[in-house]
Amino acid sequence: MWGFPSLFSRNVVAGFTLAILATVVWQTPAQAQETYQPGIWIDPDGCEHWVMDDGVEGYMSPRRTRDGRPVCRRSEICGILPTDWIFATNSVVIAPASRDEIARFFEDADAFGFLVYGHTDSRASDEYNMRLSQGRADAIASIGYEVGARIVDARGLGERMPRASNGTAAGQEQNRRVEVYCLR
Repeated sequence: MWGFPSLFSRNVVAGFTLAILATVVWQTPAQAQETYQPGIWIDPDGCEHWVMDDGVEGYMSPRRTRDGRPVCRRSEICGILPTDWIFATNSVVIAPASRDEIARFFEDADAFGFLVYGHTDSRASDEYNMRLSQGRADAIASIGYEVGARIVDARGLGERMPRASNGTAAGQEQNRRVEVYCLR
C-alpha cells in the first residue's frame, strides 16, 4: 500500500495536514486577544530584553556568565528622596517647590535608565501603604518621564523593606522615602 498512491492514502495525508494547519491557525479567544509588540525593554534587574512580533523573547546582552545567565547593567542607589519633604501626609501630590529639583535630578544623573521604588512606615495597613507607596513612586517617575528619562520600573513596596525600626519616630521618618536606582 505504501508504494502506490491511492485515493485513500492521499485523503488521509490531506486530512492530517489540514488538522495540523487548523491547530496552528485556530486560536482560542484568549490567544486572539493577546498581541505582541516588537521591542526592547529593561527589567528591574537591569537586563535588556527583546521580543519579536510572534512572542519570542531573548536577552540583548551577548555577554554571559559561566552558567549561561546574561551579564546585565549594574544598578546602584543614586537618590533617596525623603517623602516628608516632597509630599504632604497621606498624599501622592508633589509639592511645587520639589518638582523642579526632582526634574534636575533626572536630567543631571548619568544613567541609562532608572528604577523608582516607593516606601512607607508601618503606621497604616499594608494595603493602604502599598497604594500610597505606589502612588508616590508613580508621581516621581512621572517627572522623570516629563524630562525624557528612561523609567524602567516604578513600584511601591509599602512597609516591606524598612531601612530602620518602625518603633521610633526617627526610624519611621527614614522609612518614608522614594529610592531611585540608576542603571549604568
